[in-house]
Amino acid sequence: MSKADNMLAILWLLKANRRMTAKQLADSLEMHIRTVYRYIDALCASGVPIVADSGHNGGYSLLEHFKESPLFFDLEEQKALIQAAHFAQEAGYPYGDVLQQAVTKLKRYTNEEQRSEIERHMVGFEVVNPSMPQANVEGYLKQLEQAVAGFRTQRMVYQKGFGQEAQERDIDPFGLVHWRGKWYIIAYCHLRQSTRSFRVDRITSLSETNAQFERPADFSARNFLLQNLKRPNTGDEPLTTVVLQGSLPVINALCDMWLFNDTLTERTADSATFMMEAYLLETYVPHHLLSFGTRILVAEPARLRERLVELAAELMRHHRR
Repeated sequence: MSKADNMLAILWLLKANRRMTAKQLADSLEMHIRTVYRYIDALCASGVPIVADSGHNGGYSLLEHFKESPLFFDLEEQKALIQAAHFAQEAGYPYGDVLQQAVTKLKRYTNEEQRSEIERHMVGFEVVNPSMPQANVEGYLKQLEQAVAGFRTQRMVYQKGFGQEAQERDIDPFGLVHWRGKWYIIAYCHLRQSTRSFRVDRITSLSETNAQFERPADFSARNFLLQNLKRPNTGDEPLTTVVLQGSLPVINALCDMWLFNDTLTERTADSATFMMEAYLLETYVPHHLLSFGTRILVAEPARLRERLVELAAELMRHHRR
């Protein structure tokens, strides 16, 4: 460990144990006793109130008021931090290795009673990430997070949807958002000349350019994503059963789309059932299904099949003109 880590470790040990000798500190941290003396001197020089008591029951201790300083966390705070770290790791947090190091330090330098209490709470605390991790997502997340903080334009190759051809485009990343098991980068797209949301797991290549950008003032990536992905919910429309069939990869891709993910009620390996407002079958749904071409079969309702035929005919007439 670094000098700073070792000095922090000594503070944690003194906080967890009312008094410790230099030998006890050296044994706990597996270092030479002279090194402990140097670190104690350095801590005292930096203003940490360490008290040295001589005699048979002597040793080092911290003044009581210093134990209540923000440097230390009580049991509830430690538990909250460790459980929050568990959430972040399951969500694919890009700095998971650093986060794990921090949690390890927290557990290492707490006392035995607190450690046992935290472990009891963690036994019944689980998080399940519904999505399979993608090989390159962690690396892209790190690069995008740094680009957001550094205002650096990125060049990416992006596959907009299942079966569609990937496109190269430059983006100015404004913020990362984790929503419904997926990471999104909200960015200004130079190709479309507007702010868009992009799923990070659909990025196939990412590189940094020499260009920089200015982030809009008071911009909220979270609000942008929710306003542009969530469909309006009127609450007074009758619901219609929609059954779609296709191969496993196609059904997976379909259920990942915001509109279908929100209304999914049942699925198998080759089919999915949705409950949707009737007006959606005339507007959003057929337009989304057209992008799947012949890979999707509408089992029901018949009206949705008819609407797809009408749209296809309109497209054919339009392009013939």
